[in-house]
Amino acid sequence: MRFSPYLQAQAENATYVTSVCTGSLVLAAAGVLTGYRATCHWLSLNQLAYFGAEPVAERVVVDRNRVTGVGVTFGIDFALALAASLFGDDRARRAQLSMEYDPEPPFPGGSPSSSDPAIIAAVRDGSAAFQRHREEIAREAAAALHLSML
Repeated sequence: MRFSPYLQAQAENATYVTSVCTGSLVLAAAGVLTGYRATCHWLSLNQLAYFGAEPVAERVVVDRNRVTGVGVTFGIDFALALAASLFGDDRARRAQLSMEYDPEPPFPGGSPSSSDPAIIAAVRDGSAAFQRHREEIAREAAAALHLSML
């Protein structure tokens, strides 16, 4: 196993390299987040470190030309943050108003920092088998990638 030459070549010439949710793990495994601060879904955040990225528990992380965001439902927030980086806050605010984006989630607690500990525990318990499997795959991939670089 080795880093993806295609993704690395694309990243070298890209104005921005972006991802939301666990797509950040794909970029990290491809080697394009090595040495960058990055974020992804909270249940997999620690796995970014296996691939040389610095995990950051923030909604959006901009590190040079790498922009990563948390869970997939964060896509509009992520797009507006990227639009602000590309075109300025005023233009991003106009885009937000144009689409009448004014979220009001039906429940508080859409992130671990604002959720009830019992809900967090239930989500962790409910996804434990999946997360163990994902963790195992991430460790194996990171180990294989590390060995291929020696």
